[in-house]
Amino acid sequence: MKKEVFIMHDFKALCRQAHTLVIFKSLHEVPVFEKLLETLAVCESDSDMAIEKYSDFVAELFAYSDNLTEYMLKLVLENENLFMLKKGEGKETGALLEECLANELAVIEELSQIPSDEIISKIDYDGFLPRYATQKLDFSQIYADRIHAIGQYGYGIYSQYHVFVIKDGKIVPVEYPDDIKLSDLHNYERERQEVINNTLALLKGKPANNVLLYGDCGTGKSSTVKAIANEYACKGLRLIELKKKQLHEIPAIVETVSKNPLKFIIFIDDLSFTEDDDDFAALKAILEGSVSSTADNLCIYATSNRRHLVHETFSSREGDEIHFKDTMQELLSLSDRFGLTVTYQKPDKKIYLDVVEKLAKQYELKTPIDEVLQKAEAYALSRAGRSPRVAKQFVEYMKGMED
Repeated sequence: MKKEVFIMHDFKALCRQAHTLVIFKSLHEVPVFEKLLETLAVCESDSDMAIEKYSDFVAELFAYSDNLTEYMLKLVLENENLFMLKKGEGKETGALLEECLANELAVIEELSQIPSDEIISKIDYDGFLPRYATQKLDFSQIYADRIHAIGQYGYGIYSQYHVFVIKDGKIVPVEYPDDIKLSDLHNYERERQEVINNTLALLKGKPANNVLLYGDCGTGKSSTVKAIANEYACKGLRLIELKKKQLHEIPAIVETVSKNPLKFIIFIDDLSFTEDDDDFAALKAILEGSVSSTADNLCIYATSNRRHLVHETFSSREGDEIHFKDTMQELLSLSDRFGLTVTYQKPDKKIYLDVVEKLAKQYELKTPIDEVLQKAEAYALSRAGRSPRVAKQFVEYMKGMED
């Protein structure tokens, strides 16, 4: 026999109210939300249809969670809507919009807390139907807290992800970014701290510099930027990675994120130019602070193996331009337009072996450390030379051999 459930919800009234959503109108595009409404609409009138709709709804829900309330709250908090956008830009929302928000949050909260047993009790079916969990949560209070901390959490895709790339002219999230942490990086503490301090200034809303991380291959320049992005994501930092050929996208990116309450790093890895490179002007514009290319909530972080970012050839020095020296000076001084340049030099033997030893402890190598260090030096000599990257490759090789 079916378990008797005290009916607390008017399903038809809730369905009508759900179709009056304005601020959260886009929830109707979410399969779980829409299939729940379809289930509520037919569960008392058409049992066969209700069984199908309910099963479809639970299948969609189980793909994300077995708790309807938690899932619906997540939808609400991550929803990019007109109220959240106004709050993000520091604009007034007005009494009418506030009233609308309060009503809609109450409706969504009630929908999220309908027990599965209550729905099942209204379906004329004695077989098994899957159940889901619900809980009591105050959506209005939680949403108010999120608005208060909007500079930390953001909204829309920026509240769900913290690393992005540009694809077909759009900012697209990276679902599985490199999870490297600052604690994974060894030595180069002074260099890394300079970049961290600049990032903290950005997060605090203080003046921050565009940063050029320059130095030898494998010294940890890119890893520093990625680790910082991971470390401070919870404090409102987001990273947008650009390829060199996408530099012309910078003005559009700035326009998109300039009013966002979060802070952004535009990251360009392995940056260099040829003399006649069209992308040169795009980067030069933002570094010089042109009106269309600046925002208080973002900085450019670039890495390069070249101190002078423009490839210079002897033939270029023999050009026929009248003001040739002025042109060459403009090309070669691009790196000077970064407010902060941090140099990563290739390590000597002592520093290299120190990195190896720290990594060996981190990876819990069982091989005696003297043997590890001896093999590490031979490994470096057989590669491109000593560097933190080579040290990590060696330790991972040793770990693999032990396993």
